[in-house]
Amino acid sequence: MNRYKHCLNAAFVYLALMAVSCGDNKEDLPEATDISLSAPVVSETKSSSIKVSAVFSANQGGYAGFCYSVSANPTIYDASVRGDIVGDRVSATITSLKPSTEYTIKAFVSGKTGPVVYSDPVTFTTDEGTIYDALAAYEPPAYNDYYVRIAGWDSRDKWNLSNVHDPTVMLADDGYYYMYQTNATYGDSHKGHGHFHGRRSKDLVNWEYLGGTLPALPAWVGEKCNQFRAELGLPAIDVRESNVNFWAPVARSLGNGKYRMYYAIVVVIPIEEGKKGGRTSWEEKAFIGMMETLDPASNVWEDKGYVICSSSDRNTDWFVAGDYNKAYYRYNAVDPTYIITPEGEHWLIYGSWHSGIAAVEINPETGKPLNELGKPYGPDAESIASYGTHIYSRDGSRWQGSEGPEVIYRNGYYYLFIAYDAIDVPYNTRVVRSKNVDGPYFGIEGNNLTVRGGEAYPIVTHPYRFGNDKGWVGISHCAVFSDGNDNWYYASQGRLPYFAFGAEADNAIMMGHVRAIKWTSDGWPLVMPERYGNVPQAPIDESELIGRWEHIDLEYNYGSQRESAPMELGADHKVKSGKWSGATWSYDPGKQALFINGNVELILSRECDWEANPRKATIVYAGIGGRVTYWGKKI
Repeated sequence: MNRYKHCLNAAFVYLALMAVSCGDNKEDLPEATDISLSAPVVSETKSSSIKVSAVFSANQGGYAGFCYSVSANPTIYDASVRGDIVGDRVSATITSLKPSTEYTIKAFVSGKTGPVVYSDPVTFTTDEGTIYDALAAYEPPAYNDYYVRIAGWDSRDKWNLSNVHDPTVMLADDGYYYMYQTNATYGDSHKGHGHFHGRRSKDLVNWEYLGGTLPALPAWVGEKCNQFRAELGLPAIDVRESNVNFWAPVARSLGNGKYRMYYAIVVVIPIEEGKKGGRTSWEEKAFIGMMETLDPASNVWEDKGYVICSSSDRNTDWFVAGDYNKAYYRYNAVDPTYIITPEGEHWLIYGSWHSGIAAVEINPETGKPLNELGKPYGPDAESIASYGTHIYSRDGSRWQGSEGPEVIYRNGYYYLFIAYDAIDVPYNTRVVRSKNVDGPYFGIEGNNLTVRGGEAYPIVTHPYRFGNDKGWVGISHCAVFSDGNDNWYYASQGRLPYFAFGAEADNAIMMGHVRAIKWTSDGWPLVMPERYGNVPQAPIDESELIGRWEHIDLEYNYGSQRESAPMELGADHKVKSGKWSGATWSYDPGKQALFINGNVELILSRECDWEANPRKATIVYAGIGGRVTYWGKKI
């Protein structure tokens, strides 16, 4: 921490005090004077202010005041105020405190000579106050999105949401949200430190890194792979950590004190060396395994082994690489998600590219498939039916750009969120829904996408940019979760654009994004345009909507960021400029919704303006207009 910065923040401390307290060589300090100082007495505690006083034994013409912090040992390098001295008593009023927050405070005295003298610490907690008090005292997250300097393993305690890819999030009984992820970090700093790394948070903003949950490649992966190879008359292969990938776990509370995590391990070795008919072999299978724990805080999970693997209806016809529309596998055993239905059924949903997404019912006790699996190599579709019911395909081919399924249940519908396209820039998220966990699933246009396949709408996230900010790309493969009180959230990685800060590797920045989800009147999820910053949700007054906004038509455009354009709402309830210019607008405070011409519904929320400098609380909206999602931000 920059010591001089804090000296400037405590500018009331005279230059002599700065020289004394900020000097790096404590041996240069004059000898301390004989000053005793009582512990501070806090009075008139309010939601954002207190009055405080202390008594000291000698006044030698120096300065006295109070320093305070949410940490246990504040000094003048933390927040500080100069006090008013009357006789041997120093007092002050401290403002701009946060409601319902515990602070530690010390009195301090600086004489003309000698070091700063501190009192014993005292703790106090501010009053709860109103939600408007909390909003006025709001402090946005301070961490830097461009985290290159702390990307290394030795800085992992500072990562917060740095180095997040393909996250899964669950709420545990201890009140923490636990997040786990694919093996991916900037510069591969995680290598050699286990797999499926975890972190946890109480507020979805500040995250504590926990470490890897799977120490090493389980032996069963190689054993199972070679078992299937032997059945096909193929020689054994050496499956080791250097030729596998660890991808996309999903973690869930079972509601009985037990927690389950499914994970994918992909063997990247050709099924058979050489060529056949000029074609090279497809690679070996992906495997989904499972771990359990009774205590996610321990970060110790017990591996339960094999669950399911990639399956093919083409028997030994694996020489198809290079012709992706003739992909060898029908279902690719990666990107698992897990759901327990209201009726108590357990389902594993998985799949990536290839022929789409499959759902298989799970034995609640074992966490393994409820029905016995057939051989994963076919020879036909009927023989691999046990590997899952087909629930979604983007275009019906064997190589279509959808993956990363996430299924949740809310108010009578199962919602299937799907990641589209390549991960570096184009990544975007769609959602469809069904009355049944295994389909059929329908888009907002009413199309049966289980039976016929097709483009899913609405769009949930898309590469975007507000104003002159660099914006974000690669925003998908999401976790969707709630706090148990119908407050829902969307978590994913977000990547910076290539050369955002002058380097191609900037696109390898993978910052964890958490966003609030709101719901349309007819039950479709809207992911808010700004990341979640724990802004107090004080009711929005209509007067706050008047003024300038930035609006984005979140319309699908492969590989391109959707850019914002200015829009203004007038006090006369007319849209003065930009999107919907000339239209009327109205506000429904009960629904907390902005309406354009009475029929375009835009759901409002208070969120953090991450592009502002400094960051601040603002108001955002999201809505749906046919195939276009609307995002907006008050500026």
